[in-house]
Amino acid sequence: MERFIKVSLEQRQVSCIARLLDDEAPRTAAAVWNALPQSGQVFHGKYARNEIYNLLPAFAPQEPGPENTTITPIPGDLCYFTFNADILHTPAYGYKDDDRVQTPEAIIDLALFYGRNNLLINGDQGWVPGNVFGTVVEGLEEMAAACQSIWMDGARGEALTFSRHEPAG
Repeated sequence: MERFIKVSLEQRQVSCIARLLDDEAPRTAAAVWNALPQSGQVFHGKYARNEIYNLLPAFAPQEPGPENTTITPIPGDLCYFTFNADILHTPAYGYKDDDRVQTPEAIIDLALFYGRNNLLINGDQGWVPGNVFGTVVEGLEEMAAACQSIWMDGARGEALTFSRHEPAG
């Protein structure tokens, strides 16, 4: 049976529906599904291009590891990344030394890619493959417009939420 999640921008009151890729990424899809809902401050990609994401404390009992990875996500892809604080809190991201998080714990990046021509490379780290665990099946156009608003108008105070969705019928 197919499973679906809702991806929402809370202040902008916009959402889209994605189908989990249980066949292609079973470990990652299960890790995300079992931890829903998840919500946090939204960020817009600096390097990857047409991406919004949030950063969350690790939530899976066991990290899924690489699965259905890509470095060139397409519009509608939902991706899962695992980082540690030393990778994310570098001067390239705008943090000063006194702002750095001094912890090696895992940080999970749940991302939605809303446009074409994305490339997952980080100037400090190199290639950053992500696990593609879902694909948007409804509402991408409206979500893409809201994502452009985040890019142009700012992300401050906006939350990106991933929650379970039960299709009508």
